[in-house]
Amino acid sequence: MHERVYGVVRRFYPSQPVVGVGAIIVCDGKILLEKRKGEPGKGKWSVPGGLVELGERVEEAVVREVKEETGLDVADPELIDVVDNIVRDDNGEIKWHFVIIDYFVRFRGGELRAADDAEELRWVPLAEAEKYNLTKTFRAFLQRNRARLEKLNSCS
Repeated sequence: MHERVYGVVRRFYPSQPVVGVGAIIVCDGKILLEKRKGEPGKGKWSVPGGLVELGERVEEAVVREVKEETGLDVADPELIDVVDNIVRDDNGEIKWHFVIIDYFVRFRGGELRAADDAEELRWVPLAEAEKYNLTKTFRAFLQRNRARLEKLNSCS
């Protein structure tokens, strides 16, 4: 008989990449941004999201994370982009290594409230989002995908 032992995912100085998801929620030209409560990116703005749990499909993870962090119910995840977030320390060792799968999701209900890893939530016009103190990876995502995001609407 083979016994499996599962441990906690090490986010800080990991032994392998950590898989996360991000939720792109756009309503009437505004994107939902989240001010991060914890590292990485503490105090910076990004989109709701988090880590994929063992045995969980990535599409399920993005729906769950949105509910936990924003109180909103979303559905129908549609892949937008995959982002690498690799940060090295002063010695060149990998401090963080996240592979983030970003999904456009459709709004289904719920009441907006910042919870879990979200310090604050804010609807921001897409044209003004880059004025915020964004995480480096979300800023690059936004620049790469702006034209596509302008055509999306989670609330229709």
